[in-house]
Amino acid sequence: MWKKLNAHKRLPTALILIAAVVALVQWAPHWLLAAVIQFLILGALWEFYGLARKKRLRPHVPAGGIAAVSLGLPYAVPAVPPGAAFLAALTAVGIIYLFRANTLERVMDFTSSAAVTLFGAAYLSLTLSHFLPLRREFGPWAVYFLLAAVSAGDTGAFLVGSLFGRHKMFPLASPKKTWEGAAGGLVFAVLGAMAARALFFPELSMFRAAGYGLAVHCFAQISDPLESLFKRAAGVKDSGRLFPGHGGLLDRVDSFIFSAPLFYYLMHFRP
Repeated sequence: MWKKLNAHKRLPTALILIAAVVALVQWAPHWLLAAVIQFLILGALWEFYGLARKKRLRPHVPAGGIAAVSLGLPYAVPAVPPGAAFLAALTAVGIIYLFRANTLERVMDFTSSAAVTLFGAAYLSLTLSHFLPLRREFGPWAVYFLLAAVSAGDTGAFLVGSLFGRHKMFPLASPKKTWEGAAGGLVFAVLGAMAARALFFPELSMFRAAGYGLAVHCFAQISDPLESLFKRAAGVKDSGRLFPGHGGLLDRVDSFIFSAPLFYYLMHFRP
């Protein structure tokens, strides 16, 4: 069973990642956390563009990087209007492509290249950047609550699915995802949320904490198979090999792509 779960590779990597995340979330100044998150977004974007290139698409990496940084700026610096950041991203990408379109081949590739370039930047920057206002407005403990709920849910889904999974959820997009694993993930997510409430957020009611755990895990269950769909289309198992036993950077952040924004807005608009 140990070998089947690949735990001998996963556990050491997970422990190192947990220590690094706790150090950053708890003690890093805002500018440093913003820089690290932007670096992670750019790293995940690089892997995303790598998947696109396997499908013979041609994203423009520098343009996508500029767009991602521009779109993420309002989350790091609240004084920057989101509309202005979006305009800056579109303008920068537009100027780059105007100068780049100097051959007939590049003109013919413009539509697909610009589309995948901008989609990748928005897909990762407009979502993962929510970690910044989450910590800034609600403190490190809110981030720990989100991490605990999503990570517990992912762990439960992996364990239950690996051991008991029989019925596929998304056979083409994510062949290893099962309904049994999803059910186990929901249970573990609630348990993780309740534990995080006891440790970090005692002011939350048990009902609200359980509801937040269910909600963020449901959104994580959308994020993960969607990223798997990109990998499936590209014909690869992992987006990269940065983390032994865990795949690439995009593989590590995929569950938070939708769950992080959801949790921020649940906290922001809570009664």
